[in-house]
Amino acid sequence: MPALLLLVSPAVCLLAVWVSVSYGAKAIDSATVRAAFLHFDPANVDHQIVLHSRLPRALGALLVGALLAVSGALMQGMTRNDLASPSMMGVAEGSVFAVTLCQVLGQGGSALGLIGFSLLGSLVGGSFVFGLASRLPDGLTPVRLAIIGTIIGTFLTGVSAALASYFQISQTISFWYNARLYQIDPGELRLALPFAFVGLLLALGISKSVTVLALGEEISAGLGQRTALVKLLGAISVTLLTGVAVALAGNIGFVGLIVPHIARFLTGMDYRWTVPCAGVLGALFLACADVLCRFLNYPFETPVGVVTSLIGVPFFLYLIRWKGGGRIA
Repeated sequence: MPALLLLVSPAVCLLAVWVSVSYGAKAIDSATVRAAFLHFDPANVDHQIVLHSRLPRALGALLVGALLAVSGALMQGMTRNDLASPSMMGVAEGSVFAVTLCQVLGQGGSALGLIGFSLLGSLVGGSFVFGLASRLPDGLTPVRLAIIGTIIGTFLTGVSAALASYFQISQTISFWYNARLYQIDPGELRLALPFAFVGLLLALGISKSVTVLALGEEISAGLGQRTALVKLLGAISVTLLTGVAVALAGNIGFVGLIVPHIARFLTGMDYRWTVPCAGVLGALFLACADVLCRFLNYPFETPVGVVTSLIGVPFFLYLIRWKGGGRIA
């Protein structure tokens, strides 16, 4: 099953891109879409929409979905926590907070500066949550860690909103709260690719070690694994993946929570398969959610975060009710 999924993934992703560029507030027929790719006419409005608006949006949705899903898979594997995800552990909120500071300090015009702030924020947010949890009694247990992460994330979001209101940049910063994929900047997308590539490559590189680490730290250490190094590399990967995703599309919840569970259901506990499969499934999940959000309140668009939340909240409650937010076995 994992090998088959990875084998057919390029074709399925191409289909997702085709659907994404074809459907929206303005219907564009297949012949026009083909012509936009093969015989682009700058004077044709439909061609402009396909190549300069919908195509970057579709590619951005695939990339951001893959990054969030892989980040969530790494976090769940390294912490053995079913509830771990970028949106639950303060990582994504830390990025949004840093992006807000970037705008306040007047660095918002630089795409590289924006990505850099977002990466730093994801690192600080995640470190703050895990550092605080490690100092509290039973703070690292799954449910308590999720609660601490939610509290810190809410605090960071509140501070970000207060700063945005005080410095009158609420309109500018609203993109990172509402996660509207249609505002993805093609130039920023190209600039983010090297960071995303390094993060994904690092995730694949440590996937075998994460499989061992998911068995428990004592077992991992007994097998001769350098657990501290694996966690450090994992933290760097999560920082890169989440920071890039937030810089590109804002804070999108639940992708990193839901998709890794689906990937493990298909692949088992071998993270050499789970990580790439989570990336593929995350890409398709967010791309499909992005298409769906265009039709929930047609012809107006619904923020994609609403769609992911409609699916993610019941799934989150399921994990707490039936798994107790327990450790991954």
